[in-house]
Amino acid sequence: MGVRSGSGGQVLTLDTLVRVGRGLRAPGTPYKLAVPEGMTVPLGCDAVGVPASLGRQLVSRLPRVGCVYADATHWWWLVPADSDYALEWPPPAQYATGAVVPDAPVVPSLVRRGTGTLPYTPPIPLYLVLCRLTGTTPNWSRPVSSAG
Repeated sequence: MGVRSGSGGQVLTLDTLVRVGRGLRAPGTPYKLAVPEGMTVPLGCDAVGVPASLGRQLVSRLPRVGCVYADATHWWWLVPADSDYALEWPPPAQYATGAVVPDAPVVPSLVRRGTGTLPYTPPIPLYLVLCRLTGTTPNWSRPVSSAG
């Protein structure tokens, strides 16, 4: 099945229309956050991003902060890989597997380097502070229903 464009022009198939549609709303370039030189990631590396307005609040409330990256719209924390296991990061947080930041307008810059050789922000304190700031109840504090 095809659709003819204009009078006697090219035939547009459904595949072509889908590709054109995807191209119109193509996301920004994904960027991998680079671990600073001299640091190691023995546990792998993922990232948690939040809007910049929340980022400033988070930094001031965390007991320990690892590497933090920022662009004009988001702040990103490096966390050990699989820090999303059994955790539902509250909106508007974004979880980026492999520390590959989706839809970034530019490569986020390192704004804070962690101390020592590990770039990680501990994920549980980050999660708890983020829950508090967003008014979200942590997963393990929510009522459990026996209804299936």
